[in-house]
Amino acid sequence: MQKQELKPTSSEVTTEDEEVRISRLVALGQALSDPKRVKMLGMIAEGRGCCDLPDLGVPVGEEDTGICVCEFEDYFGMGQSKVSYHIRKLKDAGLVKEEKRGKWSFYSLDQEAADVLLGETVAHLLMAPTRHKLKQAGDGCY
Repeated sequence: MQKQELKPTSSEVTTEDEEVRISRLVALGQALSDPKRVKMLGMIAEGRGCCDLPDLGVPVGEEDTGICVCEFEDYFGMGQSKVSYHIRKLKDAGLVKEEKRGKWSFYSLDQEAADVLLGETVAHLLMAPTRHKLKQAGDGCY
């Protein structure tokens, strides 16, 4: 006898999709829950104001974008590991992308991903009243 694959119902797919969206929103909330990360994100969005990277042997051209860890170290007075921790939270949320140039990493805003995340956040919040009305109209279960 041949085994049939069970396909998820539309409510199962919706629930799974909803869980993925909620996970992304939680990561976004965690990324924005620290004032230093919010400031870092703003600095990344503004672009490079860079340190003396060429003097240090870092490959930087005029068209290159992104901020290196040393700029955050200088600005916040934090060590590299602390800066990397905060950058990781921003990357985990999908807000920041990393570009490697030799042994150096540069970070820039992932504008497209940020737009999607913010759109999902707005959609989630605007759907809350609709879900509440559906729950009230139904048998109390949603």
